[in-house]
Amino acid sequence: MELRKLTGVPEGSALLEAAGVLLAVAREGSGVPVVCLHAVGHGGGDFAEFAARARARFEVIRIDWPGQGRSGPDSQAPSPARYAQILQEVLPGLGIERPIIIGNSIGGAAALHYAGVHPVRALVLCNPAGLVPVTPLSRRACAAFVRFFSAGERRAWWFAPAFRAYYRWLLLPGKDAGQQRQRIAAAAYEIAPTLRRAWSSFALPDADIRALAATLDVPVWFAWAERDRLVSLKQNLPAIKAMKRATLSTFRAGHTAFLETPDAFVEGFFEFCERHAL
Repeated sequence: MELRKLTGVPEGSALLEAAGVLLAVAREGSGVPVVCLHAVGHGGGDFAEFAARARARFEVIRIDWPGQGRSGPDSQAPSPARYAQILQEVLPGLGIERPIIIGNSIGGAAALHYAGVHPVRALVLCNPAGLVPVTPLSRRACAAFVRFFSAGERRAWWFAPAFRAYYRWLLLPGKDAGQQRQRIAAAAYEIAPTLRRAWSSFALPDADIRALAATLDVPVWFAWAERDRLVSLKQNLPAIKAMKRATLSTFRAGHTAFLETPDAFVEGFFEFCERHAL
């Protein structure tokens, strides 16, 4: 069994072909659709607790990105633009129009791309990529991560424990994320190639989508994990302030507020929806 499947949507979830990829999709609940987009290397299982709490009021749709969770591989490299393209094809196939989109990391950047060309009710962005300039320093940082994940791709003996420590101390330190963190760490060698390719995309000039974000005229809630050591709030604040209808909340989490602080996140999400009559 591929260990990455355990990070994804539940076994038996629907499989839908979109943009040449077989995607695993979980749907539960009823009401306004809420589409959940996870960080690279994770899976739809990140949103399990959120779905359990929100499905009484919303229809929650969780998607495993290609080569992650229970979804099949993609011939194209992962990037926010590629994931937005996939989203543009999968949502009509599911009959979903004008969703609320929750996007974390690369999922947040994909949500911004999607909202730039398709109507959405609102965006909930959790430490999204793409809202800082691509500089020589950031390119060097991306290159360091590419080298790190390349070691996993060639199955270096030290990569698994290093990857486990990376998640335990940097990305998902919150105790509520413990089980999912262990599943992600167990799949380290399987997901290393996808992570390597994604980090390569973060260094490209078109990774900077601040101009696109500033054009959006929809309610946007930034649910920021303030302990993030890779995607800092300080660096992202100028782009957040430049958006037309953005609000910001912070959470004591490392990278993924809805996974690490589920109670506070769900409470904030409901308040955001009520404030905007979503």
